[in-house]
Amino acid sequence: MPEEAHLLPRLFPAPEHIPQAYQLGQPQEQREYLVNGRFEHWAGPLAEVRSPVYLHTEQGDEPVILGATPRLDASAALAALDAAVHAYDKGRGAWPMMRVAERIGYVEGFLARMREQREAVVTLLMWEIGKNLKDSQKEFDRTCDYIVDTINALKDLDRRSSRFELEQGILGQIRRVPLGVALCMGPYNYPLNETFTTLIPALIMGNTVVFKPAKFGVLLVRPLLQAFRDSFPPGVINVIYGSGRETVTALMQSGKVDVFAFIGTHKAASDLKKLHPKPHRLRSALGLDAKNPGIVLADADLDHAVNEALTGALSFNGQRCTALKILFVHRSIAEAFTERFCAQLAKLKPGMPWEEGVQLTPLPEPGKPEYLAGLVTDALSKGARVANPGGGSIRASFFYPAVLYPVAPHMRVYQEEQFGPVVPIVPFDDLDSVIDYVLESHYGQQLSIFGQNPEQVGRLIDTFANQVGRINLNAQCQRGPDQYPFNGRKDSAEGTLSVHDALRTFSIRTLVATQFNAQNKQLVSDIIHDRHSSFLTTDYIF
Repeated sequence: MPEEAHLLPRLFPAPEHIPQAYQLGQPQEQREYLVNGRFEHWAGPLAEVRSPVYLHTEQGDEPVILGATPRLDASAALAALDAAVHAYDKGRGAWPMMRVAERIGYVEGFLARMREQREAVVTLLMWEIGKNLKDSQKEFDRTCDYIVDTINALKDLDRRSSRFELEQGILGQIRRVPLGVALCMGPYNYPLNETFTTLIPALIMGNTVVFKPAKFGVLLVRPLLQAFRDSFPPGVINVIYGSGRETVTALMQSGKVDVFAFIGTHKAASDLKKLHPKPHRLRSALGLDAKNPGIVLADADLDHAVNEALTGALSFNGQRCTALKILFVHRSIAEAFTERFCAQLAKLKPGMPWEEGVQLTPLPEPGKPEYLAGLVTDALSKGARVANPGGGSIRASFFYPAVLYPVAPHMRVYQEEQFGPVVPIVPFDDLDSVIDYVLESHYGQQLSIFGQNPEQVGRLIDTFANQVGRINLNAQCQRGPDQYPFNGRKDSAEGTLSVHDALRTFSIRTLVATQFNAQNKQLVSDIIHDRHSSFLTTDYIF
């Protein structure tokens, strides 16, 4: 067993050993939520927020209670929706009618207020979902960068829309306009960044929003509530909490949601979309499940493939939709690959999120260690072995990564998305078996190919180009850079998100057209000159 596995008995800290900078004090009892530009007080039941971090005490490991958030009911959620509907006012509200430059100003004001809360949000990211300090800081900073990039992309889009076009005697101007009321729901693994990659484009394009934070990583939104309230007109952004089964069900059944932005499982997304009475009117932007394979060919640079696969499989404990969730390795190098992979894994430091150099942390989802242990037990009963010493060891919310080898199709881990630190390695002789896996998979987000033969890699690119949204050559799967499209096929996604694409996802093109003659030219000229229209304009944003 590696030294790191021996650390499990002293994994969790005593209360006095928590650095002062990251202590939280008393649990936060949050009863406020944001509706129509003001904080409403919830007098009903609360949902307890537990940290994946435990404290070592004389009584044993004890979970840390971070606080509680409002467990809103359907009527409270519908009141928030009505505020968004009223603010949109069938497209006639102040926000959707506002000039693009003005909306950009509101978002820039929010960004300035958001930056003031960096320390508070980063600390809560560590405590709520167990993300290490470096990655928590990166998530916050990357989110701020995304907002800046979105603003710049919209400026560029608006500049290109400020001109008129003349086709076949028809003069026209084409601009993008909002779709209506958006419901934005993010995931717990990136509760800030992935949520804001839908929330900010929805807002800046003129939609009004109901925002429901992720099931874990919910308290970290609290430091931003006042910035939301003070930075946007009433009803433009409304923040609700509670059980999705009660609140989101009511929102979708109302038929008043025009855009559904959701990151989670395809089953949950399908069930929610079915509730909408007019599904043809519902625009969806969905980031869903994935079982991204890494394919290591016989001629791959072994050390490079191991390093990329290790990071791809175990960054944030494998709790990423873009994680490498199954590794197919040519049999001629499979044993060597597995041995080197396990040796590199043993160097990863387990511990608390704030500790320097920590890469393996507790898991936020209750019951997740037990689920992962079930996958390991199933694989062992069907011929696999745990290849790394200490793999699969559990202490409370912590699961030490387990490398399973050799994995075969009749094992659960071959098909199920583990979303955690279990790494299945499948040896293969015939590349067609790997191709069949991708072709038959329900998922189609990304894959990685490690190899050096141009003919073989080129053939695989052509085979997989119509199966997944992104093919990574000699690199792990990943989302960034945010300027690149982030999408998927099959059950992995609906729509495309990137800085560029998200603006289009949350808007639609509208055309003002007229016959090109002197009378109409004068009409259009007068409208523009006297600024009678926010839509029909030649304003140029620098």
